Amino acid sequence: MEIYKIAKHLHMMFAGLSLLGFVIRGYWMISGSKLLNAKLVKILPHIIDTILLASAVVLVIVTGFYPLKFDWVTLKLVLLIAYIVLGTFALKRGKTKSIRVISFVAALVTFFAIYGVAMHKPMF
Repeated sequence: MEIYKIAKHLHMMFAGLSLLGFVIRGYWMISGSKLLNAKLVKILPHIIDTILLASAVVLVIVTGFYPLKFDWVTLKLVLLIAYIVLGTFALKRGKTKSIRVISFVAALVTFFAIYGVAMHKPMF
């Protein structure tokens, strides 16, 4: 089970880093900062989210908790898709600042819903 522990800790750490980066970018979006357009700011989230996704895949394989087999995994996957869509509207695709801010807040709520599912999942 060593691989499980490593994957779980990587997953939790990179989920936290992903959230932190999203909050910072959301703040920059709201404040109109030019830092939002920095090259590193555009690349780093993809690296963090790739490691986050890879650790999730390892966890699914190691534990056997597959989407559609376990409702809570399916729910996390659906919420993740919603979070990604809302995040893109918050930071890129939202046509007005109001839409971007509303999308940002909705994405944060969705992130914490994912966290809530992870913390309260049934283990059977």
